[in-house]
Amino acid sequence: MKAFLFTCILVPWLVAASARKFDQDSQLIPGSLPGRELNGYYNENLKSRRARRALVPADEPGDSPTPEPGDVLDLPTCLLCVCLTGSVYCEEVSPDMTAVPTLPKETAYLYARFNKIKKISTKDFADILTLKRIDLTGNLISEIEDGAFSKLTLLEELSLAENRLVKLPMLPSKLTSFNANYNLLKTKGVKANAFKKLTKLATLFLADNQLEAVPHIPESVRTLHLQNNNITEVSKDTFCRSNDTYYLRLSLSEVRMDGNPVLLSKYPDSFTCMKVLPIGRYR
Repeated sequence: MKAFLFTCILVPWLVAASARKFDQDSQLIPGSLPGRELNGYYNENLKSRRARRALVPADEPGDSPTPEPGDVLDLPTCLLCVCLTGSVYCEEVSPDMTAVPTLPKETAYLYARFNKIKKISTKDFADILTLKRIDLTGNLISEIEDGAFSKLTLLEELSLAENRLVKLPMLPSKLTSFNANYNLLKTKGVKANAFKKLTKLATLFLADNQLEAVPHIPESVRTLHLQNNNITEVSKDTFCRSNDTYYLRLSLSEVRMDGNPVLLSKYPDSFTCMKVLPIGRYR
């Protein structure tokens, strides 16, 4: 009789504990902090995920219908996205996300990849001065208003890869990494001084665009990807300085120019200051 009572009490308790642990673990994403170390963001996300699970499916009758696609911007950000300590993850949001959502004031890292955001306006990040990283990879962005990132003095990493950009906006001066691979950029859409003031820029990715020439590359850049563009020539001043034969560009350790029409062997004096030759076509 005692064994029976013990089983009746213990088994339900184990099942409930296991369910609580699974529910807690399911809120975490790869690379996030353990639940016990998260602050109010974790609790808010937990409530949000439960609220979403509680919505009545569209094919069943009920008093709380699921949101229509056009209502997505009216929903709280942390209901649509995963909000963790200082980070907001809005990836492949359903219903479709077509604009940058309103972010919590203390957001430092925004991941809004693979949505249908079409435009970045000056209002989107005007009040979020704590941002250090923005990843908008895989959207439909074709326009970014000048000044959209101008107030982000702490921003270090910006990815606009896999969008529909034909020109670049003004970029924050403290960027260390910028990625605009797989866009529709032509040389006329990249201002001559677009990267000139980015004295801390270490990685610059402009591959798979339609550039006809190499833009000005800051001295700080270590990795440069320009592959699969329409670059037809380079000059002595592209990477080196024609008026300074002693100039060395030691920081630039990787340059990719493969997939361009330019025949690099025609310009041997253009790489004398570099410690490595660009990857590309030589014959």
